[in-house]
Amino acid sequence: MKISDRQFRFVAIGIWVLLWGIVGVGCSPAPEMPRGETVRVERVVSGQTLEIVDRGADIPVLRRVRLIGISAPDLRQDPWGSQAQQKLEELCQGRQVLLEWDEKKEDRYDRLIAYAWLDGLLLNEELVKGGYALADGGIYNTKYRRRLEYAQSWARIMGLGIWNPREPMRLTPREFRNQPN
Repeated sequence: MKISDRQFRFVAIGIWVLLWGIVGVGCSPAPEMPRGETVRVERVVSGQTLEIVDRGADIPVLRRVRLIGISAPDLRQDPWGSQAQQKLEELCQGRQVLLEWDEKKEDRYDRLIAYAWLDGLLLNEELVKGGYALADGGIYNTKYRRRLEYAQSWARIMGLGIWNPREPMRLTPREFRNQPN
């Protein structure tokens, strides 16, 4: 079977693109390692909030840490709120995590706001990817916004957790909290 010039050029261009893709991936800079403060998670308050001991004060005190870029169901949003809390407990309760700060370190409620890392795993992303929380980008603290959006797309496509087509969460956490009692 004879190969035409056109077919040969098509295959050659395909091989060239493939090789450049491999070289390009091999030459991309290594991802930046997160930096921050290593702390022990004393308690999981909700699907998006942890408590740690702040040893920076004269007397160690419990401080709340709100995970950046996610919005977990309210604990009263059954069953999703308690499932999100249980998942976060399973991931990090009593363990050492690295808290990585972004532009702002505290929110308007005086909670610390951070990305939480455990053994190279971004916990904020894991909660979204498993369908336990929504990606909730804001104006500030957007370092991992795209990762969280991709994780949410994955959970939606796979129908996980709050995206389960048989039992979807009907109201966002914000809508749930703002509805009249």
